[in-house]
Amino acid sequence: MTSTSTEPQPRTSQFLYRATQRVRAYDRRHPLTWDLLLTGFCVIAALIDYAGDGWKNIAHNTDVPGGLVLVLSLALSLPMLWRRTHPLAALTVMVAAGVVNSATGAVLQAALLQLFVVFNVALRCRMRTLVLACAMTMVPVVVAVVRFPKGSWDAQVVPQFWALALVAALGLALRSRQDYTNSLVERARQLEVERDQQARLAAAAERARIAREMHDIIGHNLSVITGLADGGSYAAARNPERAGQALTAIATTSRQALTELRRLLDVLGEELPPPTADLTPQPALADLSSLIEGVRTAGLPVDITHDGDPSTLPPGTQLAVYRIVQEALTNTLKHGGPGATATVSLTYAPDAVTVTVTDTGTGGPPAPGGRGLTGMRERTALYDGTLDAGPQPTGGWRVAAQLPTPKDA
Repeated sequence: MTSTSTEPQPRTSQFLYRATQRVRAYDRRHPLTWDLLLTGFCVIAALIDYAGDGWKNIAHNTDVPGGLVLVLSLALSLPMLWRRTHPLAALTVMVAAGVVNSATGAVLQAALLQLFVVFNVALRCRMRTLVLACAMTMVPVVVAVVRFPKGSWDAQVVPQFWALALVAALGLALRSRQDYTNSLVERARQLEVERDQQARLAAAAERARIAREMHDIIGHNLSVITGLADGGSYAAARNPERAGQALTAIATTSRQALTELRRLLDVLGEELPPPTADLTPQPALADLSSLIEGVRTAGLPVDITHDGDPSTLPPGTQLAVYRIVQEALTNTLKHGGPGATATVSLTYAPDAVTVTVTDTGTGGPPAPGGRGLTGMRERTALYDGTLDAGPQPTGGWRVAAQLPTPKDA
């Protein structure tokens, strides 16, 4: 019993594949070098056929002048240098030399080099050009049949025709494969571009969300701290006990702001926090009471009314309502002026939740270009809601938002 091993075959095929890839890569980097080498080989072979009188072994007429044979040998081989850059022009020169070759009966073997040029025409030119090139290549064959008939005409023409058709088919097949490969490469490039665009859009959206959260957290708490500090400095001379309470409230509010900020930064960190860590730093409607109490402590009287049950609202909607109330009260603290009061009204209906915040401030509207109103509009639009913010006819400011309740809420 004999055993055969197939292990060398894959190694051989891999070696041939790598060698072919290296040759192609070198050809792409140095096309002129490769063209010069191939053309030089063809010219030397044609000159050897001429110098050694090898062409006379198959020639129909051995009395063709040597000078003409030399010119024909060069005319049939030198155009190979332009077979890729100007294939049709190179083929025209070679066909003209081929007609003379057939008419004189020299039958130089260098005429077969026309098939290489036809292959490049099929690989690089339009179908109309390929048909023209094939017709041109058949002209010397017809001239040879007419000038030196030998046996039946089809025995001379058909083999040449099939050889030409085979070369053209090979060129078209390789061209189709290259086009398919190029389309895959282009599609991969487009997908990579789209992926990068999606990543940039996602990053921009995330930056906007982070900026909105930071504004809501820091802006509100700093406004409360500012109000407490102003009240504390005013009461320091007259009522030291009230000043101490203000300082305590400032410390409490600062700690709350730092806690919320740390939670937000923990969520944005690269490493995931431990399973026991709080992954949801966003407040809900249950936290409105502490928010209102902090605003009252800062010196802004606030009344709040509820109508309905908020427990059926999803967390996202609760967060949006909380942030709208927070931002509206923050704007009142900043711009309402002395003696301002605020009223918060929340209505929970089966199909929507409505929040209205009004104040009696006299300090004017929020400064243009701020993030407050923009953030409220973005949050409302995120849940397909509507927001109306503007001054009241009787004075003060009014913010009214309505957010639809999800069907499955």
